Amino acid sequence: MNPDDPRVQRTRDRLRAALLFLAAERELGSVTMAAVARQAGINRATAYQHYADLDALVADAMDGALSHVARCAALCPLDQPRDRAPEPLVDLFTHVAANAVLYQRMLSAQGSARFSNLLRQRLTEALTDRFSAGARPPGFDDVPVTTHAAYLAGALVGVVAVACTEDRAPADHAHAAWRLLVPAP
Repeated sequence: MNPDDPRVQRTRDRLRAALLFLAAERELGSVTMAAVARQAGINRATAYQHYADLDALVADAMDGALSHVARCAALCPLDQPRDRAPEPLVDLFTHVAANAVLYQRMLSAQGSARFSNLLRQRLTEALTDRFSAGARPPGFDDVPVTTHAAYLAGALVGVVAVACTEDRAPADHAHAAWRLLVPAP
């Protein structure tokens, strides 16, 4: 199957849209490939030709969200005062708030382990790249870059999981996360 073929792209677009529609309506654990195929108006066998399983479809459907979260985390200025969250972090939590139901379903116990792992992995990679390029908070020279990045990525995924379940302003979540991520003076 040629991924550049417009028919393949249209079918995958329909499957992604159907999954996101169903995930916004009900718990992800109750969504099946058959239901997604039905919602997309295609045959279940065709759905499996494009995605090996539901987790693969979830990961693909949430790719834009994964990229957005990783980009926001990587753009946070390290010299931002601890009492004021950087704008990219506020943007991240604004994005999470706008898609709260979807994030809540994806990160819940009945959600997609692949999505949670991919989110953590993307964040770890973005932070590792940034830290390796010299943009790393001071005071952590005794910790390997990848360990530091993985620690922060895991913490951020945890805060995102909480943020999508609480009715607080995105700026409040960003401020709390920033205070946790930046060492006290």
